[in-house]
Amino acid sequence: MERREEQPGAAGAGAAPALDFTVENVEKALHQLYYDPNIENKNLAQKWLMQAQVSPQAWHFSWQLLQPNKVPEIQYFGASALHIKISRYWSDIPTDQYESLKAQLFTQITRFASGSKIVLTRLCVALASLALSMMPDAWPCAVADMVRLFQAEDSPVDGQGRCLALLELLTVLPEEFQTSRLPQYRKSLVRASLAVECGAVFPLLEQLLQQPSSPSCVRQKVLKCFSSWVQLEVPLQDCEALIQAAFAALQDSELFDSSVEAIVNAISQPDAQRYVNTLLKLIPLVLGLQDQLRQAVQNGDMETSHGICRIAVALGENHSRALLDQVEHWQSFLALVNMIMFCTGIPGHFPVNETTSSLTLTFWYTLQDDILSFEAEKQAVYQQVYRPVYFQLVDVLLHKAQFPSDEEYGFWSSDEKEQFRIYRVDISDTLMYVYEMLGAELLSNLYDKLGRLLTSSEEPYSWQHTEALLYGFQSIAETIDVNYSDVVPGLIGLIPRISISNVQLADTVMFTIGALSEWLADHPVMINSVLPLVLHALGNPELSISSVSTLKKICRECKYDLPPYAANIVAVSQDVLMKQIHKTSQCMWLMQALGFLLSALQVEEILKNLHSLISPYIQQLEKLAEEIVVVVLQQVFQLIQKVLSKWLNDAQVVEAVCAIFEKSVKTLLDDFAPMVPQLCEMLGRMYSTIPQASALDLTRQLVHIFAHEPAHFPPIEALFLLVTSVTLTLFQQGPRDHPDIVDSFMQLLAQALKRKPDLFLCERLDVKAVFQCAVLALKFPEAPTVKASCGFFTELLPRCGEVEPVGKVVQEDGRMLLIAVLEAIGGQASRSLMDCFADILFALNKHCFSLLSVWIKEALQSPGFPSARLSPEQKDTFSQQILRERVNKRRVKEMVKEFTLLCRGLHGTDYTADY
Repeated sequence: MERREEQPGAAGAGAAPALDFTVENVEKALHQLYYDPNIENKNLAQKWLMQAQVSPQAWHFSWQLLQPNKVPEIQYFGASALHIKISRYWSDIPTDQYESLKAQLFTQITRFASGSKIVLTRLCVALASLALSMMPDAWPCAVADMVRLFQAEDSPVDGQGRCLALLELLTVLPEEFQTSRLPQYRKSLVRASLAVECGAVFPLLEQLLQQPSSPSCVRQKVLKCFSSWVQLEVPLQDCEALIQAAFAALQDSELFDSSVEAIVNAISQPDAQRYVNTLLKLIPLVLGLQDQLRQAVQNGDMETSHGICRIAVALGENHSRALLDQVEHWQSFLALVNMIMFCTGIPGHFPVNETTSSLTLTFWYTLQDDILSFEAEKQAVYQQVYRPVYFQLVDVLLHKAQFPSDEEYGFWSSDEKEQFRIYRVDISDTLMYVYEMLGAELLSNLYDKLGRLLTSSEEPYSWQHTEALLYGFQSIAETIDVNYSDVVPGLIGLIPRISISNVQLADTVMFTIGALSEWLADHPVMINSVLPLVLHALGNPELSISSVSTLKKICRECKYDLPPYAANIVAVSQDVLMKQIHKTSQCMWLMQALGFLLSALQVEEILKNLHSLISPYIQQLEKLAEEIVVVVLQQVFQLIQKVLSKWLNDAQVVEAVCAIFEKSVKTLLDDFAPMVPQLCEMLGRMYSTIPQASALDLTRQLVHIFAHEPAHFPPIEALFLLVTSVTLTLFQQGPRDHPDIVDSFMQLLAQALKRKPDLFLCERLDVKAVFQCAVLALKFPEAPTVKASCGFFTELLPRCGEVEPVGKVVQEDGRMLLIAVLEAIGGQASRSLMDCFADILFALNKHCFSLLSVWIKEALQSPGFPSARLSPEQKDTFSQQILRERVNKRRVKEMVKEFTLLCRGLHGTDYTADY
């Protein structure tokens, strides 16, 4: 029977007539795809064209679409259709047609050598796919034949055109191999064949690259071709001549980027470390770039300095062990290390004036690991050589960590400031790692520098230098046990001498004191040196996080030595709480700090301090009370507060408290309003101490009843942000043991989106992390948790357009969500949950159609995904069905149920009626 298909939009509003996949119809559909202003018509055209590409008729219309009188868009479609037919339906091609197909492709490539470049590339990809399918048996010398045919003098195309066409073909061949769908046994055979065939490629590339008469466009294409081939793990010694030519090409600004890419790819091959002699030859070539590097830095040419640094780091990072093993060449490798040190210390502030130094940090980890992995005798030799280098590295990193001047920093964007913060964290991690090699001498070194800086009258005082030295000390003290360090007492003595006139410096001073809280517990006599600084900082809202977290650490670690200071700590804390200097989350931390402090006091002292802390809040509550029932509840509230102060860590008590207030909220509804701020605060404290589902359920009730009211939004927003932050931390630690919490959290998020989407507009809400955690929750084994997670996404996706952070995260991470949904449908989730996953697909299709249409095709192209039981045709059919249905949710559920049966191998069996 002749196959007939519907051409999109051909008959206007009525039912479109069934039409063949003819040249004329394909051209009409392409015109509709490119030029029709109606998005629905475009989508229909795209679906129809996808069917056309895989139809048997594609073998016929593809060649006609390539005719010279067609426009490039049409020719491109023809070339793409040929590639799809060859790569996906190779088994349909009779063996006696291989040679004819090969000849036709060569002819077309020759013709397009002087035509449209995008069409030429697709034709080259098609021929590459054909070659890979025929190698090694049916076409044993494929690459050599390609080279020979394109070098033939009797071609109508000029020499440069033929040369560029051949280079394009040779470039896409390894790329097509990397993404091909060849079975594993065939892939190994073809890889071996290509490894032999590079003998026909590299001499040609060397000749073209070293030939002075070669135009720049040809030499650039040569470098890209070389870069493509080395990723097939070609032996490094076979690449020597081309690598040297690529180094020479670095002097040509037009070839610089392509040369860097080729060199880095060649050096970074996993197998390259076997060819030590070649690696040793590369060191002088890299060192020879130092003048060009310095010139680039001097001229502010960040692209050139970045590229040269990539080359140096690629050699050092990938092969430090192999090069260190060559002890007789230690000086040349040390010279390479010093070159990388220059890149680490490149002038300017990251990321504003330079973007290179961050590339080098992993190298220093690798080098240290390799040195410390040697046997004792060899390690001792290299320690002697490299300890001074690592001390120099510390100086360089602390210089790079310095803030710019206040004036300059004021002009930085928020994104630049955030990148600089992350960069400093990377430096902090590196310093902590370097301590393993340098040991206590590193702390002494930092302390001596800080002492000279604070006591010297010769040099002008630099708060940036002071802050960086303290930052280095803090980086180490946060993770290393410094309790036995002999420099800490001196450091504690120096801290009060620091002139703090800057927020960044004050923050670092606070964090440094916090990092030393365990040491203070062992040396309580020194507490009085730093505690006044911390209490003073509590009154500055700009130091909120650092001062409160430091006080919390001191109260936790030193609580048994704090009774002499308790009255002062409580008084200052009460003052800042009443002035509302800190945000709710920091207030929670402060109350936790006071909890640690009070727990070490006598009962009388505890009650006296509690009374002074709580009385102002009770007075506020009394002013708000309007009804008898609320007054009674307030009295109960006081009792509950007292109970919680002692039993906050008891999960059963917390659950009982939540039950009391959940009933109260449900009973009183709007009449509960006066107590919302206090309950939000108490809930936050409870959840921060012991996360429990009951606290999240109560939070959901508050969001449902009060979040839409402007007067109650601030405390509810603060509570929502706090429980979200705590739960995200729980996810980082491993949420599998808490499915009930994850379930309640997902319900809370869904309620927030339904009742008050503005909660997702807050800058402090990490919407990306929330999204990723919800995707993780989709994979839980517990059905209620999965249902709740699906419910969250079906509330989130419709808000892509109205809530900007939601739209952004869906655009960036929506593909991850789709993969998780398809995995679940593919067999990883219970069949009873398929309706829930269908709801997500329906929401994606309805609200993110253009994104879904790209994602689902890309995802389902992966072999064996989401199930090895599916054929490509079944996956294509499913994606087309889903994309077509944007109105009828019931139909989508039916499609998903049928597809999951196919995925599980149950379609047509007796099990299909189970659910």
